[in-house]
This record gives sequence, structure tokens and C-alpha cells, in this order.
Amino acid sequence: MALFEAIPALLVLADGTTYRGWSFGATGTAIGEVVFNTGMTGYQEVLTDPSYCGQIVVFTYPELGNTGVNPEDEESNRPQVRGAIARNICTRPSNWRSSQSLPDYLKQYQIPGIYGIDTRALTRKIRIYGAMNGGISTEILDEAELLERVLAAPAMSGLNLVREVTTQTAYEWSETTDPVWEFNPEAKANSDETLTVVALDFGIKRNILRRLASYGCRVIVVPAHTPKEEILKYNPDGIFLSNGPGDPAAVTEGIETAKALLSAQKPMFGICMGHQILGHALGAETYKLKFGHRGLNQPAGLQKRVEITSQNHSFAINPDTLPEAVVEISHLNLNDRTVAGVRHKNLPVFSVQYHPEASPGPHDADYLFENFVQAMRAARQTPNSSNEVKIK
Repeated sequence: MALFEAIPALLVLADGTTYRGWSFGATGTAIGEVVFNTGMTGYQEVLTDPSYCGQIVVFTYPELGNTGVNPEDEESNRPQVRGAIARNICTRPSNWRSSQSLPDYLKQYQIPGIYGIDTRALTRKIRIYGAMNGGISTEILDEAELLERVLAAPAMSGLNLVREVTTQTAYEWSETTDPVWEFNPEAKANSDETLTVVALDFGIKRNILRRLASYGCRVIVVPAHTPKEEILKYNPDGIFLSNGPGDPAAVTEGIETAKALLSAQKPMFGICMGHQILGHALGAETYKLKFGHRGLNQPAGLQKRVEITSQNHSFAINPDTLPEAVVEISHLNLNDRTVAGVRHKNLPVFSVQYHPEASPGPHDADYLFENFVQAMRAARQTPNSSNEVKIK
């Protein structure tokens, strides 16, 4: 790509703070919640993760775009962020897998970006004052006018963004992790039978689907609003609740479905939004974190066991609202002691707030997929579908 024209861009936060820089990606205006990600790699996976729908992402790594983009690293079929913020931009990527530069990629999908600003100062502001709405624009360069647009936008709390990213029709997924990158080649080799998993799509990442398929599962992805009766028609061995964007408390249809599915006593596994929705289905409540957790090196664990995890969430389960008689905490975020995992005491049901599928991130928690598979095998050997339990 040739050096692009230096087009002025403006960033305005809801508290009136302004930053002036230069445009990369598309021209225009984007409004969303401004959050930061501390990962040193994986910007393409971040940009295409549906969990970032409705957000403008600040990348703390000082230069973005060095390795370009490629189709294999997309976590969905397009960028899902509203906008991107960087300190510096590389316009001439150098990587054997690159098929396009980052600026061209964002321009193709009409995603605005701003670079040349002090991302360290911006990140510190978000840490001190919390995540807030903001706007990037190349067409509205008057600070007061852009601020007016920002203040008119809805806050993240109360937003059901799952409706924007969920699939509209059910489909079957079969792609496994590329053998070149498979870090656990024994995963599928240890599977001697095909297990059917129905995945509720709240904004599912492709690598979650790849990991399930790599463990030998037949994966059927269904819309977030699919009722219990339709799901059970597939005769699944297990239910998966995916990641996704927005306020989990607003995804009432998903909560009701998860609550209804608990009575079927099927093994159930939730990640991120799925973890929060499961929490609601079990009777707990969620709350919004000050600035969330977004990065690749978040420690999580309990009882002297630690995993380094990839995380991306704005909300967390309130531990004081968990029904202790039937649910226990399995993991804590070791930075701030927020709930990072729960499991049911009587049912093969568990969830984590972080991302064991990585992409980007470490593979410490991949064993959770194996645990899910083992729970489904055990349930198949000792079926108990005739004795449904009541979930209060």
C-alpha cells in the first residue's frame, strides 16, 4: 500500500476530553464505548471479535498493522468494532501470511480509526474515570458538535447488542484448528465418538467453534433467540453458551433459554457472555466493571492453581448474588478478585469469564474444552433425561 493521505481526525470523549490526530481506515464518524486492550499481538482477532460490537478500541501496543491482515485470523466475517485508536500505524506490513494492510482492511468495511494521539494518556484516563462513550470523526472537527453526538448515544448498560451479531439461521460448523497451528494434536485423537453440541450464538468467535470441532464434536450453531424445544430437537450431548457484546442482563431471551435448558440436565459450558447469562439463569446478577478486562495476560485461578488467560469483558457476576446451595466459584480474576468461573454443584454445568480458546492469547485453559467433552461422554453413558430438575 502507498502512504495514505494525512487526513485530520478528532476523538472526543463523553467527559469533553479531546484528542486530535490523523485518520486511518475509513473516513466518517463513529460513536461507541471507548475501551482499551493491552495485548501485544492479535489486533485482527480483536477487531473481528463480535464481543467488541458497539465499542471503539484503544490499542496500548505502540504500533498497529505490522503484520497486516489475512482471512485465516478473522474471528467473524468482518470487523465488529465501531472504531480503532492507535499511537502509530504501519502502512506496509511485513508478514508471509499478510494479504492486506490494516488501513485498507478497515477502509473496506467502513471502520474509522485515529492514530497519532497519546494512547498512554487515554488509557490512564479510562482507568481513572472508567470506560465512557466517545466519538471518532474526520467530518465533524468541531469539538462541541462531536461531543453533542457522543452525549446523545446510549450507554453500554442496558444495551442488547447480541441481536446485532447473532446468526439469523442455524448452521453446522466442521472446521477444526489448522494442523499447522494445533497445539494439542491429541485432542481429536482421544475422541472415539462424535458428540453433538448445540452452540447458542450470542456473538461466537470462530476459534471457539474450531476448538470444539478439534475435540471431535459435531457443532450446530443456532440463533440466540432459539427456544429450548428447538434446541433439544437436535438431541444434543451438550449445550454451549457463547461470548457476545453488550449488557448480559438485557439478553432476556438468552437467559430464559439457558434457565429452561438447565432442567434438561445436559452438560453446559459457557464462555464470557455465556458465563454471565448462565449466572443470570442460576439466579445471580451482573454489574458493570469500571473499565473491564481486555488483554492476554490476565491471571485467573483458585486454591494455588493459576492460568494466564485472554479476557475481554465489561461485566461480571456479583458473587453475593450466587445461590451458594447449588453454585460454587471455580476461578477468580487474581488481579481484582472478580468472579472468573463458576460451576454447578449437582449438574455438569460450568462457565468461565475468560477465553480458553485464546485467539489471541495463551492456551493454559484449553483443558476446559476437554472437561466439557468428558462431561458429555459421562452423560451419554448414564443418561438421565427422564428426570428433569427444577431450577429456581
